[in-house]
Amino acid sequence: MSVAASERTERVGGPYAWYVLIVLMVVYVFNFIDRSILTILGPYIQKDLGLSDGQIGLLSGTVFALFYGLFGLALGRLADTWVRTWTIALGLSIWSGMTALSGFATSFGTLALARVGVGVGEASASPAAYSLIGDWFPKEKRATALSVYSSGIYIGAGLSILISGQVVGRWARAYAHGGAPFGLTAWQAAFFIIGLPGLVLAVLVAVMREPPRGLADGLLTKGPREPHPFAKMFAELGTIIPPFTIFTLRRDGASGRVIRNNIVGMVVAVVVAVAMTQWTDTLVPAAKLKVLATIGGAAITTNAIQWAAMAIGVFGVFAWSQSLSVRDKPLHELIWRTPTMLLVTGAGTLISLGSYAVGAWIFIYAFRFLHATPEGAGIGLGLGAAFGGLIGTSLGGVIGDAWKLRSPTGRLKLTLIATIFPVPIALYAYQTNSLPLFYLCYFLVVLIGTLWLGGVTSTMQDLVLPRMRGTAGAMFFMGTTLIGLGNGPYLVGLISDITGNLRLAIMLTYLTAPLVWLCLLAAIRLLPAAEASRVERARAAGELI
Repeated sequence: MSVAASERTERVGGPYAWYVLIVLMVVYVFNFIDRSILTILGPYIQKDLGLSDGQIGLLSGTVFALFYGLFGLALGRLADTWVRTWTIALGLSIWSGMTALSGFATSFGTLALARVGVGVGEASASPAAYSLIGDWFPKEKRATALSVYSSGIYIGAGLSILISGQVVGRWARAYAHGGAPFGLTAWQAAFFIIGLPGLVLAVLVAVMREPPRGLADGLLTKGPREPHPFAKMFAELGTIIPPFTIFTLRRDGASGRVIRNNIVGMVVAVVVAVAMTQWTDTLVPAAKLKVLATIGGAAITTNAIQWAAMAIGVFGVFAWSQSLSVRDKPLHELIWRTPTMLLVTGAGTLISLGSYAVGAWIFIYAFRFLHATPEGAGIGLGLGAAFGGLIGTSLGGVIGDAWKLRSPTGRLKLTLIATIFPVPIALYAYQTNSLPLFYLCYFLVVLIGTLWLGGVTSTMQDLVLPRMRGTAGAMFFMGTTLIGLGNGPYLVGLISDITGNLRLAIMLTYLTAPLVWLCLLAAIRLLPAAEASRVERARAAGELI
C-alpha cells in the first residue's frame, strides 16, 4: 500500500517532525543524564557504602545493562505494535522515578535494585524513538535526524557530569558541618535533583502525535493493528528469559532440534558463567574480592553476579533469535540472516564497549591521577562531552547523508574514519599529567569519535522494513548496552582491582579498535547488495508487501 506523495511531502520532514525530533532528543538527554550519574557520584558512593572498583563497574554497567538489553528486545516489539509516544512516556516515568529512589539506597543491593528499574525504564526510549524518526523523516535525511537524536547521548552524559559535579561540590560546602535536609549526603541529593524533572517531560511526550507506520517511505504494512500489544510484549519476554524459552518454543511449534539447541545453549551459558566466575575470583586480590552473600556454602561474589548476568543476557539473545525464526521469519531474515546487519551491530557494540568503559571511569581517573575536583571536572569533562558530542553527532549525520548520495557506503566509510583518528589522541591523553590538556584531548576524542553514530543507526534502519524498525533498533541497543555497557565498565574495574592500575585498565579498552575496523571493512563490501534486496528477501520469507 502506498501513501499519497502530497501527504508525505506535507507531513514528512516538516515543522512538526522537527518538533518531535527535538522532544525526543531532550528525552534522550534525560536518558543519559540518569544513566551516567554514577560517573561523578562513584567515588562518594564508594566511600559511604564501602564498594570496590569492581562493584562500581557492576553498578555503572552490568546491573543496568542486563535489564536494559533484555527488556529492550521486548519493548522494541511493543514499539512496533503499540503507540510509540505512550511507550516512551511510560518508560520515562519509570526510569526518572527509579533514579530519584536511588537516593534512598543504603547498600550495594538496594542501589543495584534501583539501577535495574532505571535500565528497564530506559529500554523503552530508543526503539520507539528510532521507529518514530523513521516515519517522520525521509530516507535521505534519516542519518541527520538520527544524529540530532543521538546527540542526546553526549549532551546528557555531559550535563550529568556538570550537574552532579555542581550538586556534590555545593552540597558538601553548604553542609560541611551537618544540618543537611533529611540528613541527605551530597550523592543522595544529586539523585533526587536529577531524577524528578523527567516526570514532567513524560507528560509532554505522551501528547505528541503518532504518524502512520511507513509514512516516510510510502510503504505501509498490510494487515490489522495488533489488538493485544502488551500480551505480545510479555510473550516476547518469554522468548528471552530461561527456562520459559523452552515452553515458548513448544507453544510456537518449534522443531525438536530447535528446542534441543535451546537447552544446550542454556547449559553452555551456565558452564561458561561458572568457569569465568572461578577464574576471575582467583585473579582478584583477597582484600578487594567482595562477597555479597553465601548460598549453600558458596560465596556469591561481584564476579559471580557479572558472569551470571552475561550468561542470562547472551543466552536470552540466542533464544530470542531462535524464537524469531519460528514466529516472524521475515524479521529473522532481515536481522539474523543478513551479515551486513550483524557486522554493523558488531562494530557498534565494540565501539560502545570502549566508550562506555572510558565514560564510566573518566572522572574517577581524573580524580585519582590528576587531582580533579567535582566542580572542575563537571565543567572540563561535562562541557567537553556535551559540546563535543553535539557537534560530532550532528556533523556526522550531515556528512554521512551527503556522502551517502555519492556512494552507497558513504555513511560506513565515515564511521571507519571516526574510529581511527581518536585512538592516538586518547592514548596520549592517558600519558599527560596536565589536567587542562587532558580535558582538551577528551573533547577532541568525543568530537571526532561521535561522527559514527548517525551513520550506523541509519544504515540499520535502511536494512529492514518500516514495521521492523523498533525491533532492529532494540537489537542494536541490545548489543551496545548488554555487551558494551555490560562489560566495558566492569572489565575496567576488574583489571584495576587486579593490577592496581586504573590507567592501564582504561588504555587496554582500545585493543578493540582493530576488530571494529575489520567489521566495518566487511560491512562496506556487503552493504549495497543487502540494502537493495531487503524487500525481495522479506517477501521470500513470507512478508505481505
